[in-house]
Amino acid sequence: MRESSVVVRPEAKDSGWYSASSRLKAAGLSQAIALFEQAAEVVPIPRSPRPIVIADYGAGTGHNSVLPICAAIAVLRKRTRPEHSILVTHTDLPENDFTALFRTLTADPDSYLKRDYASFASAVGRSYYSQILPSNSVNLAWSSWALQWLGRALPAGNHLLAAYSTDEAVRAANARQASHDWHEFVAFRGRELCPGGRLVVTTLGVDEDGELGFRPLLDAMTATLHELSRDGVISPDELAGMSIPIVGRRPKDFESPFAPSGTFEKLSIVQLETFDAEDRFWKQYQSDGKAEVFGAQWAAFLRAALFPTLATTLEDDRAEPTSPFFDKLEAGIATRLSAQPAQARIPLAQVVIEKSQRTTNH
Repeated sequence: MRESSVVVRPEAKDSGWYSASSRLKAAGLSQAIALFEQAAEVVPIPRSPRPIVIADYGAGTGHNSVLPICAAIAVLRKRTRPEHSILVTHTDLPENDFTALFRTLTADPDSYLKRDYASFASAVGRSYYSQILPSNSVNLAWSSWALQWLGRALPAGNHLLAAYSTDEAVRAANARQASHDWHEFVAFRGRELCPGGRLVVTTLGVDEDGELGFRPLLDAMTATLHELSRDGVISPDELAGMSIPIVGRRPKDFESPFAPSGTFEKLSIVQLETFDAEDRFWKQYQSDGKAEVFGAQWAAFLRAALFPTLATTLEDDRAEPTSPFFDKLEAGIATRLSAQPAQARIPLAQVVIEKSQRTTNH
């Protein structure tokens, strides 16, 4: 059963599936990489032999980190000697599959370890809602598709996502937790970043209707879960306990810790943008008309991204492992999405934060 005060993100539970589908999360990645390269062009560089430190918050298995970090290092190398060491620290929860992470860094052709001989990898297993690295030690920081996960699980009411619950109190409680999480994340990065250091964040936003997005996918998942409950694959109690503790944030939510002065812990927002990322599977379906492929692709992604979180509510004494549940849930979702293909809204937010180079407090 899930420990109510802790959220284990899916990459910590099912790294193989997560890695296989995580490239979809590259939606919005090219824009974020451009922002990361711009940050690498302007952050102060420490004098050798002190290494340039890059932090990766919420690394997972590394598949959404290798491209941006490799791109940033290429920019940094234009500003420093090739033998100046670069230390990349990947952080995630203690339950994360760090073995898979280091396999990615070793085997992925886009890995910085394959392209820069003076770069070194390290990892820390600790929540990014606390301080992870020494104060004033990080020159450049990255976080993609991680901060939508709440720091602790809360009831989601009568929906898998609290954002879509009809219970106003449930929505308000989750919004307060999301606000607290963002405040803590930013505050501790304020300690860790060096003066002049920058952080680039990609996470979920909300669309113009105030929704988190992904509605057709969630509807298909919910309908399939209820079918599996009726068929006895999962119990009614297991179904009732299932939730996905993720949130989207509005621009005002990102700006809140910095109000009213525009600074917080010597940090300020340099750039903030919200937009809808492209549904690549929908675009492919519009081109080839293959509804079954469309359904299968989204179902595989959901298996990677969300099924392990749902499985944390399964009873510990189940007679069979989670794989049959995953298989049936994936098949049901694929069938429903294939029967009624629909474009998914993917609202994203990208935030660039800089630490002041002034030594006095704001």
